Amino acid sequence: MSTANTVSQENQSNLVPMMIIGGLFAIFGFITWVNGPLIPAMQSICQLSDAASFLVASASYISFCVMALPASYVLRKIGYKRGMSLGLFLMAAGALVFVPAAWTRIYPLFLAGIFIQGTGMTLLQTAANPYITILGPIESGAKRIAIMGICNKAAGAIGSVIFGTLLLAGMKEKNELLASVSGAEKEALLDSMASGVVAPYVGMAIVLALFGLLIRKAPITDLETTEETAEGEAVKTSIFQFPHLWLGVLTLFTYVGAEVIAGDSIIKYGIALGLENSEFFGSFTLIAMIITYLLGVFLIPKYITQETALKISAGLGIVLSFAILTTTGFISVLFVASLGIANALVWPAIWPLALNGLGKFTKTASALLIMGISGGAVIPPLYGALVGSKKSALLASGVLESTADATAATSSYWILLPCYAMILYYAFVGHKMGLKKA
Repeated sequence: MSTANTVSQENQSNLVPMMIIGGLFAIFGFITWVNGPLIPAMQSICQLSDAASFLVASASYISFCVMALPASYVLRKIGYKRGMSLGLFLMAAGALVFVPAAWTRIYPLFLAGIFIQGTGMTLLQTAANPYITILGPIESGAKRIAIMGICNKAAGAIGSVIFGTLLLAGMKEKNELLASVSGAEKEALLDSMASGVVAPYVGMAIVLALFGLLIRKAPITDLETTEETAEGEAVKTSIFQFPHLWLGVLTLFTYVGAEVIAGDSIIKYGIALGLENSEFFGSFTLIAMIITYLLGVFLIPKYITQETALKISAGLGIVLSFAILTTTGFISVLFVASLGIANALVWPAIWPLALNGLGKFTKTASALLIMGISGGAVIPPLYGALVGSKKSALLASGVLESTADATAATSSYWILLPCYAMILYYAFVGHKMGLKKA
């Protein structure tokens, strides 16, 4: 049998698993990017500060840090297929928690539902990312993950638009009305706003549960990894002997923080700038990412390497961050959306670079990389705290509230600069640390 026929058969055998994993990436893309419109909705419904509203992102992303290693253990015990199914059922359960949360308007209960959903996504991510990375040659891992990214962000754009419309329709007028009423009238209005959350999340729970049942019948098998050691190289005996992995975890931490700020803050940013139709701005970032993913599928590894893609992405992120800080209005919003171009190929490039040479440590390493997603729980609230602090200082100095909102939201984007600087370091130096030179 010729080599070409063998490769063709391997590609065909991988097609169905890739399609299934692509569907899973779409699901947690949809769920994750719903947080964009959910943040301003929760701020109004639960009467929160800017910093507190970003705990929506924290509750989701902190679960990746807390549950990644347990998820790795679960996957080793029950396998990929049952682990993915369990993850979907957990996500459905988290969606159902929104029902009593909406009835009571207890913010910690909303956060609990988001955390449970995050736990389910942790199982899915811990299984899906290494699975797609090692499903073919490591050199084209970024290409396969970019394909998954298209599924993820396309679903995220749809979710952002749908939930933005459902949760934020007439929000400006409702907030103005809230400011003019008090007592029982205000409570009744808040209850009415909270009730709008119930139907979308019940629908989400039903769909997730159905997918959880369907995945049990899916043709997914475990992929085994073995340690490959070059001649004359000592066999690695500990996960701590891979510095490029640990730097990869730190880089993912900063990257996810930057990505979440770009995706989850853009709607609130548009509102702060007083722009109309801000509820649709989240889809701008996602569209930019999808276009860049398509470029990545075409360019990697035939025309550019994974390392080169990461270098370009980090450099562009730094340039765009400066552009946000030096502009205002809709132009500034477009620069925030353009961060989607800088962000798109970072995740696909880091995974194969960080897992390079891990062999039998791949599953544990994948769990550690998933823990890096917790950057989305830490860095966006820091942005929210910076906005709140700057706004308070401006108001105290006599600046109008509308001006204070816009200025504070814009100037606080400086937090993106150290994030992209870390990605740039990993692209040039960090991914090589501890690896034997060819």
